[in-house]
Amino acid sequence: MTLQQMKYVVTIADTKSINKAAAELFITQPSLSATIHDLEEELGIEIFIRSNRGVTLTSEGEEFLGYARQMLEHYRLIEDRFVTKEDSRKKFSVSSQHYTFAVEAFMHVVRHYGMSKFDFAMHETKTHEVIENVRTMKSELGILYLNDFNRSVLEKIFRRDELEFVPLFDCHIYVFMAKKHPLATKKKIKMRDLDQYPCLSFEQGNANSFYFAEEVMSTYDYKQVLHADDRATFLNMMVGLNGFTLCSGIICNELNGDGYVAVPLDTKDTMTIGYIKLARMPLSAIGQEYVDELKTYEKNAL
Repeated sequence: MTLQQMKYVVTIADTKSINKAAAELFITQPSLSATIHDLEEELGIEIFIRSNRGVTLTSEGEEFLGYARQMLEHYRLIEDRFVTKEDSRKKFSVSSQHYTFAVEAFMHVVRHYGMSKFDFAMHETKTHEVIENVRTMKSELGILYLNDFNRSVLEKIFRRDELEFVPLFDCHIYVFMAKKHPLATKKKIKMRDLDQYPCLSFEQGNANSFYFAEEVMSTYDYKQVLHADDRATFLNMMVGLNGFTLCSGIICNELNGDGYVAVPLDTKDTMTIGYIKLARMPLSAIGQEYVDELKTYEKNAL
């Protein structure tokens, strides 16, 4: 297996066509096809599925692609540093469930390192995409939670994908809502108190499952449920419809404003906030700094 073969795989995946990839690589289509076939034979896997409509990656091909992109990026950095002597923009990417504190911590790291030498990316997205982005190395870290309900299922997925979950801190469960919500002044809220108000839930798409839900108590028989894709819509529905969601209780007024509160839920259940990474890959220096920044939010867990 060579770097050239990895480059060929990445180019085919990006163009979704062997013919287009061959033209971009300035080689013939039969030569490119033969090279990919030899690589598949060597690895003992099928990387692409060919059809009249082009090529698509197999599941093993997607995994190989993630490693190939990472290897080519490392090679480029070595070449820029020691061969061409050019400064190169490094990349740092995080994927996360919808946590304001994860975004705020990311902003602190960006401010510290600056954007002149780094390409930063923050993906606030669905649970299964957080896992997939780390598995394929699109992101170095993925921020999510575990609790007694989803732990066994998600840890099985982590083992399958060779990921490691590292806990950051434990949280009690809070009801997050607008300050104008009728329950906002209560010292503690029972689940039955919430029945007449809409529960807000982040849409999980095709991977919809109680185990992938970002909200704890996902199996509770809520009388009203509203789904949304982004945090801004959540906040709007909290104000306009007296909606609520269940969360860690960590409030970031700098980003969300001061119009929201977190009231303790009357339950003994807890949640563990943590991050996932490739099991055998150490954190980069900037990744470790981001993790250290996240740990500072433990004191903010109400």
